[in-house]
Amino acid sequence: MKSPYYTLTPPMAVSPIDKVREVLDYAVTEIDSKKIFLGVPNYGYDWMLPFVQGESRATLISNVHAVELARQYGAEIQFDETAQAPFFRYYDRQGRQHEVWFEDARSIRRKLQLVPEYGFQGVGYWNLMRPFPQNWTVLNALYHIRKIL
Repeated sequence: MKSPYYTLTPPMAVSPIDKVREVLDYAVTEIDSKKIFLGVPNYGYDWMLPFVQGESRATLISNVHAVELARQYGAEIQFDETAQAPFFRYYDRQGRQHEVWFEDARSIRRKLQLVPEYGFQGVGYWNLMRPFPQNWTVLNALYHIRKIL
């Protein structure tokens, strides 16, 4: 079951690095870091604006689709340094404004760099059903990948 948390919140990064660190800082106080795999998101969200609490709901999209939307609507992709995540705004064909947050090579790299910093076992992606070639480029550049059965 998909958590509705992000789909019902105002627009924000999928996994802002400051919030990820908060969770990890707590996790290592309860679990041996060598037993932890860091979860890495492989998706984004598209919110229609203005956001209305209790009524608005974001649409789940792939990272590739996010970039396609930015290209299609001529939106400039920006990068939030605090969240370490890309985002953009665009107007659809009906004139409605949207805000999109997703993952790219920069945001994925920043998350993957947490693994050796915290001494984690490795990473797991959610969800691999949305192809995102940048993931593999960054992952291969940082780690020796092996399959665990």
